[in-house]
Amino acid sequence: MIPKILSKFGRSSFILGGTYFHMWCCAHILNLILKYGMSIIHDSIEKIRDNVSFWVGTPKREEKFIEACEQLEIPYSKKLRMNCRTRWNSTYLMFVSALPYFEVLKRLTQREPQYKSLPSDDDWKMATEIFEKLEIFYKVTELFSGTQYPTSNVYFPKVCEIRLDLNEWIFFF
Repeated sequence: MIPKILSKFGRSSFILGGTYFHMWCCAHILNLILKYGMSIIHDSIEKIRDNVSFWVGTPKREEKFIEACEQLEIPYSKKLRMNCRTRWNSTYLMFVSALPYFEVLKRLTQREPQYKSLPSDDDWKMATEIFEKLEIFYKVTELFSGTQYPTSNVYFPKVCEIRLDLNEWIFFF
């Protein structure tokens, strides 16, 4: 759309010849904000990622994981998912898959001599708190990334919803 607007009005109609006339996608802006925010807890995320990676790394380890779920009477209803470091929403999905198995992962890391990177209770606590906060961002990103419907009409109310949640979280901490 930007090139069409520039061609209709001509570059001379804009300040600095339209050099800075650029529109960012709202999903991209949200992505940049979340990547920055999550960089603050990077170490905790990496420990949990290493934990998940270890247990899904081989079929034998995955089998041990499923056995541990059965022993602890925790239903194995969701497979552990790895995240992609460049996509924050995949980290959210990794949390969604790992957090129900917190006790299993904790127990297994104590039993497995090859595993060296045990997330601390603080790492898990931070992940749980962050996971709860990321849910709204995940849902809004999904909405903003839609291709079958226009998103400009939903942008402002969702940004307001995020803003209200951020204000609430500030007072929480």
